[in-house]
Amino acid sequence: MSLAFNDTSTYRGLVQMYEREISAQRATVSGNTNLLKEFTADANLAIDDYLTLAIQASGSWKIDDTNHTDYPEITTNIVANQREYSLLTDENGNAILDIYKVYAKDSASSAFRLLTPYDSDAETESSTFSDGMSATGSPTKYDKLANIIRLDKLPSANVTNGLKVSINREASYFTYTDTTKKAGFAGLHHKFFYLRPALDYARRNSLNSYPRIEAEVMKLEQDIREYYGFRAKDERPNKLTAFKQDNR
Repeated sequence: MSLAFNDTSTYRGLVQMYEREISAQRATVSGNTNLLKEFTADANLAIDDYLTLAIQASGSWKIDDTNHTDYPEITTNIVANQREYSLLTDENGNAILDIYKVYAKDSASSAFRLLTPYDSDAETESSTFSDGMSATGSPTKYDKLANIIRLDKLPSANVTNGLKVSINREASYFTYTDTTKKAGFAGLHHKFFYLRPALDYARRNSLNSYPRIEAEVMKLEQDIREYYGFRAKDERPNKLTAFKQDNR
């Protein structure tokens, strides 16, 4: 079941579930701005933990927070004679966590071509990345260094939105004023976003409920790994089991 952030009408929000989990009186958190801000921070840390688990377990079906209003893909202009391009955030300011594919648009045909990833630090021979000759032309490879993409060749022309990058990015986080907003992940796991903060609260306050909540969180973490590890079933070959008939 998907859970809204703060539901003071039906008491089925993350805040209300958290209050129950830590044995607090109703409205202890929702009615106290400071405590609500603290819970919001813990819930957002839980989102980071969730995303870490999901990314590690995901295969070819890339995970993305459904609260984002665009796709996990960014574009930037290619600038003539500029080799390096900084990639810190997407167009909406969400931090980029990983890069999956890089494409460059051909200035003549406007078609995107997939570039080949290259690790210049791992190579033992000189290349266009390191030979100091500053070869110009259409890029065919890219190297990643800290927060930049480095092209193998200096582009010979400006190309508007000429670089397209498939990415993974941080989630859309809660604010303490949210009410109906839901975490943009499978509703099957929304318990995680109040149980993980409840676990931290139980640890900080040496509650007897800590072992029980810890066991629930660990089970949820395993469920999350399995869920994302078994997605994209349409890409798996069908395994046919031979029918055995006993004619004796």
